[in-house]
Amino acid sequence: MSRKIFTSESVTEGHPDKICDQISDAILDDLLCRDIESRVACEVLTTTGLVLVAGEVSTDGYSDIPSVVRKTLKKIGYTNPEYGLDYQDCSVLISVHEQSANISIGVTQTKDREQGAGDQGLMFGYASNETDVLMPLPITLAHRLSKRLADVRKEGILPWTRPDGKSQVSVLYEDDRPVRVDKVVIAIQHDHDVDNEKIHNEIEKEVILPICEDWLHEDTQFLINSTGVFEKGGPEADTGLTGRKIIVDTYGGTGRHGGGAFSGKDPSKVDRSASYMARYIAKNLVAAELVERCEIQFAYSIGEANPVSLNVNSFGTGSLQDDELEKIIRDNFPLKPREIIDYLDLKNPIYCPTAAYGHFGRKPETGIVEWQENGKTLTAEHNFFTWEKTDKAESLK
Repeated sequence: MSRKIFTSESVTEGHPDKICDQISDAILDDLLCRDIESRVACEVLTTTGLVLVAGEVSTDGYSDIPSVVRKTLKKIGYTNPEYGLDYQDCSVLISVHEQSANISIGVTQTKDREQGAGDQGLMFGYASNETDVLMPLPITLAHRLSKRLADVRKEGILPWTRPDGKSQVSVLYEDDRPVRVDKVVIAIQHDHDVDNEKIHNEIEKEVILPICEDWLHEDTQFLINSTGVFEKGGPEADTGLTGRKIIVDTYGGTGRHGGGAFSGKDPSKVDRSASYMARYIAKNLVAAELVERCEIQFAYSIGEANPVSLNVNSFGTGSLQDDELEKIIRDNFPLKPREIIDYLDLKNPIYCPTAAYGHFGRKPETGIVEWQENGKTLTAEHNFFTWEKTDKAESLK
């Protein structure tokens, strides 16, 4: 019997890098509400008292970017000057220019040319049958812990907690199947007057046990705020940057990552859209029980519609050979950028919810998007996390 321990981490929505991801995607969504053809590549940096927005945007709409920034910070919970970043009085600097015409040529569909990829690059998708959401267990538990840290703050269950926080989960595997949680690491920002014993006891009771109880063992270790103090956090302690949590965003290190970040990018960027399709394919192959786990790789060239390569790895868990699975993929799934966008319904303002707690392993759902235009509140219904559906599985069996 083979044994190993594998670890993944997640962070809360108040982590500096995740602040930036959420602002980037909030700006993207706001522009897509106003012009569905908006081309956006939006990067954000934050530090003490400052948010800097930069990037390339081509649109017929208008976004009040400072208002979007402040609304996002308020929603996360940066509502107190003591946190080093406050939505009401922080500085917001903007440096945005138009998308390069050289890039636009490749991604603009004409009667003579189909839409190509917006850049070269490689993308991965992964799925495994070890959890109900067909994701690896370590990253699944880590995300749920981080989300719980935010929930107990926002709901007033643990009012001494602050927005910044992290989780890390180490899982023992035997013969590639998860057996139990070996260690749980929690770092949570807190108010000045909270002692370590209170932090440890309440985090264990209100956060760790509700999420991990079924996987705990008498030997499982909890490491909570190991330095003994975490009063200074958020951008005051660490500068945040869009796209710096790409392993948190994907598979926690179990599945590979192509290197391109997602947040702030409209779906013409295959870094995002092709990664979503790769996950959709891998998840449906697992749901169809053709494989127990699976990794898909695409590679694209700028301006070209078809991927330059497609690779399938079932890790020896499939009922078919990998080259047979590749044929099934080519015969049953769209792989060109425009086809992917249309199939997954990606040209919509659906991205801000992806920017915290993972882009994958989420529940497909329909929701209402709200925005302001000419002094009026407008709403529209959209489908979120369409790449998490398993609607193709039955036909693949």
